[in-house]
Amino acid sequence: MADKSFLNEVNRRRTFAIISHPDAGKTTLTEKLLLYGGAIRLAGSVKARRAQKHAVSDWMEIEKQRGISVTSSVLQFEYNNYCVNILDTPGHQDFSEDTYRTLMAADSAVMVIDCAKGVEPQTKKLFEVCRMRGIPIFTFINKLDRAGKHPFELMEEIEKVLGIQSYPMNWPIGTDGDFKGVFDRQKHQIEVFHEKNHGQSIVESTVSDVSDPAFKDLLGESYHNQLMEEIELLDMAGDDYDLNKILKGELTPVFFGSAMTTFGVKPFLEYFLSTTNPPSGRMSNHGEISPENDNFTGFVFKIQANMNPAHRDRIAFIRICSGEFEKGMEVNHVRVNKKVRLSQPQQFLAQDRVVVEKAYPGDIIGVHDPGIFNIGDTLCQDGSKTEYEGIPMFASEHFAKVYAKDSMKRKQFLKGVTQLAEEGAIQVYRQLYIGTEELIIGVVGVLQFEVLEFRLQNEYGVEIKMQQLPYKHVRWVEMKDFDPDTFKTTTDTLIVEDDNEKPVLLFQNEWSIQRVAERNPDAVLKEISVH
Repeated sequence: MADKSFLNEVNRRRTFAIISHPDAGKTTLTEKLLLYGGAIRLAGSVKARRAQKHAVSDWMEIEKQRGISVTSSVLQFEYNNYCVNILDTPGHQDFSEDTYRTLMAADSAVMVIDCAKGVEPQTKKLFEVCRMRGIPIFTFINKLDRAGKHPFELMEEIEKVLGIQSYPMNWPIGTDGDFKGVFDRQKHQIEVFHEKNHGQSIVESTVSDVSDPAFKDLLGESYHNQLMEEIELLDMAGDDYDLNKILKGELTPVFFGSAMTTFGVKPFLEYFLSTTNPPSGRMSNHGEISPENDNFTGFVFKIQANMNPAHRDRIAFIRICSGEFEKGMEVNHVRVNKKVRLSQPQQFLAQDRVVVEKAYPGDIIGVHDPGIFNIGDTLCQDGSKTEYEGIPMFASEHFAKVYAKDSMKRKQFLKGVTQLAEEGAIQVYRQLYIGTEELIIGVVGVLQFEVLEFRLQNEYGVEIKMQQLPYKHVRWVEMKDFDPDTFKTTTDTLIVEDDNEKPVLLFQNEWSIQRVAERNPDAVLKEISVH
């Protein structure tokens, strides 16, 4: 039976991912949450490149140069006796696959929406992954200090585009660049906006109860009247607050604020921590495993090479699902049925690392990977051979042949490509009967080709040549006794194999997919492979 101190540690954990479309302010919100947690005293603006202040969660050199997040970061801090694990994901759609995997390790999600742009395509795509998992989704509508859409229009978009009910926890006063503050619907009070120090420190705000006689003077009569009308409309026609629906992912609580100026971040954080649940059970081949189970279990959801270029290291990120982790413990690597010792476990504040002695369900730890871990691997303390559900590998949409310019650097080229593929940054395919000199690289978004070229040159010292290919679709073939010589394809279909030597088909159009399916009725063509 788990002891009291262990249960307390589990119950105070909150592990969530932050999702958004590019430029909605996700990384800025992450930094301001860290600011309140005391992890950083001065939040470095994502845009402040001239001052050499890069976002705390952007550690890769290309991220600092381009001002975008291209990998998921793992950050931990303490706040009000909660231990918070943030999984900051890439907003750019070209790196969405990393986000998909990260969402598998989260217990809930925070969705950031730009008040001027509303619900954007990438937000919708990521939202669907959250819905698939049935995790709670909390919404932060950002950039209220700038001109934007009317709040009612934004609420309608959330409900129509995403298909989820919403409940505004607060309501903005003054939009269109004349932001005055928000009305807290639960506390029935006004929080007045004061922009100071360009959002670099914790914002000061004036709180005034709605019944205060000075309320009209505080906002002015027109703003006061408009607010009263809108609140009345919300109370009459809006969705009811239902905590049970929120925790099931059927209703999203919505907060309005400005991450850049830190306004509205603290109430959002405090509500989120007090509302969302601690780590819950996870499905495995032995059924659901409770986090309170004494047996340590966890799974690898991310692998990152060269986080520290000076050491050329490789880190496997493990989500702890049950039991207590201790530094140096020996665990069973289920896929290869081998014991491994986790001797240098680390936790992260972006590029800053701390060696961790103990960790608990909900925590994310990084362990040194000598090349033995794959995404989706399960680790467990006992000999039960527990395996958690696999992590999906999504279909590439862009393909290119890739070569090393200098044939003398073929070894470094293959090492770099292999490690980046194991991270999940790219997918590698090999043509049948052709050697490893010629590889076909598949990516979800074209910007990943640029990252591939940049990282191979900067981390492995290899310059590459790329030849774009016309293929747009990939399907994994499931078929008994697959024979590439007798399998019936179209003239524009290419048969390749992936890193696991599974047969894969590359197609130029949907018509070819349909023809091949018709010609091979015993074959199942799958869009998603599972790690």
